[in-house]
Amino acid sequence: MVEARIAAWQGHERGYHTDFRWVSLEQISAHAAIAVIASEDQQFPFHTGFDFNSIREAVRASERGKRLRGASTISQQVAKNLFLWPGHSFIRKGLEAYFTVLIETLWPKERILEVYLNIAQFGDGIYGVQAAAQRFWHKPASRLSSAEAASLAAVLPNPLRLHAERPSRYVIERQPPHPLSRSRWQAVAGPSGPGERSRPFRAMLPANFLR
Repeated sequence: MVEARIAAWQGHERGYHTDFRWVSLEQISAHAAIAVIASEDQQFPFHTGFDFNSIREAVRASERGKRLRGASTISQQVAKNLFLWPGHSFIRKGLEAYFTVLIETLWPKERILEVYLNIAQFGDGIYGVQAAAQRFWHKPASRLSSAEAASLAAVLPNPLRLHAERPSRYVIERQPPHPLSRSRWQAVAGPSGPGERSRPFRAMLPANFLR
């Protein structure tokens, strides 16, 4: 947010405005929480900050000459967006790894997800699902529908070029499937047996969410 404001000032963008409104996880639609997990990091409930399978797949794809795709987890994105600056230097990546381990150690998954949903960028100067919901659909984040949540998740790779409120064909194709069926939720959150780390995520869902 600070970097964007500085860039706007340097670019003499007098009309730039940061729209940021913090809300608790309980005030965010379960559809939004599950949409970003399904779109950005399906192993989020289980990993300890890094998805090594995705990292290996990204490296192999790059070795085959394909464009290097991102393999950052939600936890890594929180570390980067909350504590660090944009860039791809080894120093920044090293600090990102350090902060990722730190927040995974100190914060529960619910807290990490809450922070992510509040600081993720969804448009020019628009940060967090509450600000996005109010700006695009004139409603609080707690009332986001599955389709609206899917649109928000779909623009996360490039929120300055992609538009959740008027999705292009590309954005529509990127949307995670909704509503989530029982089998899809099982794929994201896993079994609900005793001791599973996914149990807090199941507690977030409304009673009829898996129907």
